[in-house]
Amino acid sequence: MSKTPEKGEGEQNTTGLFPLFPTQANSVSAISSAPQWLRNASFTTDLSVIDAAPSTAPSLPDVEASEEEEEGYAYRNNTEANQPRVYDLVEEEEGSESDDDDKAKKKKKKQKRDSDEYYTKPTKDYYLDTRPDPDNLAYGSIYRMNVPRYKLDNSQRGSESGSTKLYLRNRRGSMLEAEIDVNSLDGKAKSDNRYWYAKNAAMERNKNFRRIRLSASREAVDSSFDHFIPLEEGEAVQESEEEDVESKESVVGTSWEDEVLNKTREFNRQTRERPHDEKAWLAFADFQDKVSSMQSQKGVRLQTLEKKISILEKAFELNPDSEELLLALLKAYRSRDSADVLISRWEKALMQNSSSYKLWREFLRVVQGEFSRFKVSEVRKMYSYAIQALFSACSKRHRQMDATSEPLDSALIQQELVLVDMLVSLCRFEWQAGYRELATALFQAEMEYSIFSPSLLLSEQSKLRLFEHFWSSNGARVGEEGAFGWSLWLEKEEEHRQKMLKEESSDDNDVGGWTGWTEQLSDRKEDSIIASANIGEGDVNRDREGLDEEMEDENGMPEDDTEAMLKLLGIDVDAAASDEVKDTSTWVKWFEEEVSRDQNQWMPTRKAGELSSVDEMGEREDEEQLSSLVLYEDINGYLFSLRSNEARLSLVYQFVDFFGANISPWTSSNSLWWIEKINSLETLSDSMLEILRNVHECLSKSDSANGFSLGSLLGSNSDISMRTEMMKFLRNAILLCLNVFPRNYILEEAVLVAEELFVTNMKTCEVATTPCQALAKRLLKSDRQDLLLCGVYAQREAASGNMKQARRIFDMALTSICGLPKELQDNSPLLYLWYAESEVANSSGSSRETESSSRAMHILCYLGSGLAYVPYTSQPSSMQILRARQGFREKLKKIQSLWSHGVTDDQSAALVCSAALFEELTNDLSGAVEILEHMFSSVLPGRRSQSHQLEILFNYYVRMLQRHQDDLTLSKLWNPISEGMQLYPLSPELYQALIDICNHRMTSHRLRMMFDDYSRKTPSVVVWLFALSYELSRGGSLHRIRGLFERALAQDTLNSSVILWRCYIAYEIDIAHNPSAARRIYFRAINACPWSKKLWLDGFGKLSTVLTAKEMSDLQEVMRDKELNIRTDIYEILLLQG
Repeated sequence: MSKTPEKGEGEQNTTGLFPLFPTQANSVSAISSAPQWLRNASFTTDLSVIDAAPSTAPSLPDVEASEEEEEGYAYRNNTEANQPRVYDLVEEEEGSESDDDDKAKKKKKKQKRDSDEYYTKPTKDYYLDTRPDPDNLAYGSIYRMNVPRYKLDNSQRGSESGSTKLYLRNRRGSMLEAEIDVNSLDGKAKSDNRYWYAKNAAMERNKNFRRIRLSASREAVDSSFDHFIPLEEGEAVQESEEEDVESKESVVGTSWEDEVLNKTREFNRQTRERPHDEKAWLAFADFQDKVSSMQSQKGVRLQTLEKKISILEKAFELNPDSEELLLALLKAYRSRDSADVLISRWEKALMQNSSSYKLWREFLRVVQGEFSRFKVSEVRKMYSYAIQALFSACSKRHRQMDATSEPLDSALIQQELVLVDMLVSLCRFEWQAGYRELATALFQAEMEYSIFSPSLLLSEQSKLRLFEHFWSSNGARVGEEGAFGWSLWLEKEEEHRQKMLKEESSDDNDVGGWTGWTEQLSDRKEDSIIASANIGEGDVNRDREGLDEEMEDENGMPEDDTEAMLKLLGIDVDAAASDEVKDTSTWVKWFEEEVSRDQNQWMPTRKAGELSSVDEMGEREDEEQLSSLVLYEDINGYLFSLRSNEARLSLVYQFVDFFGANISPWTSSNSLWWIEKINSLETLSDSMLEILRNVHECLSKSDSANGFSLGSLLGSNSDISMRTEMMKFLRNAILLCLNVFPRNYILEEAVLVAEELFVTNMKTCEVATTPCQALAKRLLKSDRQDLLLCGVYAQREAASGNMKQARRIFDMALTSICGLPKELQDNSPLLYLWYAESEVANSSGSSRETESSSRAMHILCYLGSGLAYVPYTSQPSSMQILRARQGFREKLKKIQSLWSHGVTDDQSAALVCSAALFEELTNDLSGAVEILEHMFSSVLPGRRSQSHQLEILFNYYVRMLQRHQDDLTLSKLWNPISEGMQLYPLSPELYQALIDICNHRMTSHRLRMMFDDYSRKTPSVVVWLFALSYELSRGGSLHRIRGLFERALAQDTLNSSVILWRCYIAYEIDIAHNPSAARRIYFRAINACPWSKKLWLDGFGKLSTVLTAKEMSDLQEVMRDKELNIRTDIYEILLLQG
């Protein structure tokens, strides 16, 4: 404690709390009579120190002096606050006011004087701080001159810069703030003054404003560090030169116009030196978009767009074979040209590049999204052109190659794969437009034509004529009861024809009796067989005329009777469309009936009056039967032959996935099929719903907020009746395909799952056995050597909870491996892995976990050692474990050499998973992680991203880390996931793991930043679905969720995503409860996606409270104009109501 000097002891050197100015020797000491809270050193500083400041600091202006006087006056008033107020008489003000105003003012002043005289305010010992100052807590008292708050404004680093200069300049700038002419720089600055002053905002928007890049100067390295290693002389000189350049630039500063000039100069140099560098040209064009975003005037933006187009035209002229440059050029044309001009440019480009799948895919997306030109028939015709052009390219390449060469060229296989993708896109378009029977028929026709075609050396035209005979007959097709394929049907037809000919010849040889009727009958049969084998256009036309006549005869009701009936019901036929239905409830009933018919009517009929055998959903009207009739002329323009097994399998897999069966991953998430499927989703698939449901449960456990699941917004995918019939249809189709692709475990698993769903939906009561048991036993009876079928069936038993039955099946299959051929024994790693994973998944509780782990180690020991399998009796010994580890090590070396050459298959991936699981069970997690990372490093990243086996292996790696996430640090968990996001950015499993791991270890803000980053790098529906699911499950704010929807739909590739639009509408209706906003979003949605009938129907189902009957009637008329398939007429609903 320092002692207080007395008055006679000399002067005390007192400094202020903030020593901005040097203090003098004659400073005034603290007033002892002041209260305790005013004894701060800052209040003892004499104001004369400001006058005695150095000459380098400029003096304050008169306005600042007046402010200090006001502060001192306020300070003096604080000491006199306890005394009652005394007011003097107010003198009359001079002015030019009217007499009425003077009287009103005098009256108010008199009332105030009277109230002060009779109601004197009591004295107070306390005061309320209505505008709290945080400095009171920081310094313990009020600082007399206050602490200046300022922001750097035009700060220059110089010798005269200092705290005093910043303080004075900022105070002077704040006083002159209102006098700045904002319009002198930019007129937009007026409206953006919430977070920035108008002057600063205007300066920031000024393109000539030079910005200084501040960078910390590199300090000298302390020589006391012994481990310091100096740079070489050349590197040091180069770095010093770079620092000098940076220091000069930071002093001078660069404006936006300077940056544009420098970037343009750099791009010109790159494109001049490397004219065939596509990336340089594309970067130059993308830079023009950045320049355009900084322009406020529309004319300047159009000039920038013209510059971008000229850049891309020059680039494409130098690189005429570049698809990327052509796509970028056509996208730039879309921002400038009208729809007709744009379509003509696309057609010209496609004529020159007819074999490009990317161009056709983008062109079809443009045609579908152009609302003013959209019609279903036009888009269907464009799909026909695309399929014919791609098939023509495949045929041309096949003719150039040797027809008998095996295996086929990889380029030809790739062309056939994209051809299948194009057909599936057409089927998806037809399904979403309401033509579900046509979509189903297209799948049936192509599978019959490519997979079950007869082995005859026919030309394409002869094959089509022969297929026309099959399609026009009454033979069962793929998926229908009794179907056995086009090839077998043709054989049976030929056998039947030969049999009929023999019978007729035997009848002709008989003697006696009149045989005229027999001859006429045989002639009639012969003529029918010949006519059926050579169907022409005349026959088809006669069939059509006959169908039309039947329709007219059956539905031909007299017009007078119809009008009379409608008048009796109170319906005026001559009234306008807006006057027919005046109640929205009628349109709601129409919507319900239309949805019901859409769900039930998806199978094509054969001819009028006859239904396909699988479609037994009740009697229909004749018009409905005719609308579901698919003739040969409706499908002949989309048929093509497939020569590669890869393309045929792709067609079958996509067929199974299209109709909603659960199928194991068979392609990478980076494939074109997966990208196209995700971008064209209307509803969530079962697998995606399951993943999003797991995410919601994970977030609901950790967050007490009442959130919503994203899957609940769109409701159920389909009703039970439709699901049941569709699973039956799939079961029949897959069983037929197994005859062509035997021992395919992916199809075998799909058919067992379809059988389970079919049997479960058919039976209301629970059954003791697994629903697919009968079908699995029947398949195993036909092929007892199918080991993978045994494994798939055992997995279904384990999933149903019958672990004892699953173990019995697994043990039976593994013990019989030794007596099988070598090619069947190669599938044993899959069987061992499935068995071990089933045991690990069955573990729950301490005792069961120990037994299941022992069983899993026992199984994997026999796989590693290569010994004949023996069922589990006891825990494996240390010698068995050592022998198995050595065996795994040798097998992994062989696999590594194969993977380094790009050869990956399911068996090798299963063996690597088994080795990692073995290390996890016997040693620890580090050994398993080391094996997986070592195997991944042996494959190039390009091959790794396109292999679905390696993606499955990586997902297995992530699941293993999730099981041990409580024992691992964030870095060990985050690094693999970050690497996986770069390789497989569209994998839903990785996003599920990301949320699961980061939810407990990161703040929500950081996880949101990750989603934002991924959405910018790789924009896709998957990223936005998980970002939205995260916010909905946590009960995020309305503004955040709406912002996510708007940012997602603002992206060019996602503006046509039906599922995002539907989720947005459902969110506004069900969660935000904002029907008016949902109405606006709905009209935006149908303008962006006019082909989606389900999206159109959402307006009738979800927006019935905000749409009028007139608007609903207009919507239906527009749907008819766009040629969407409408199955229900509004008059049917009116008749039912009447």
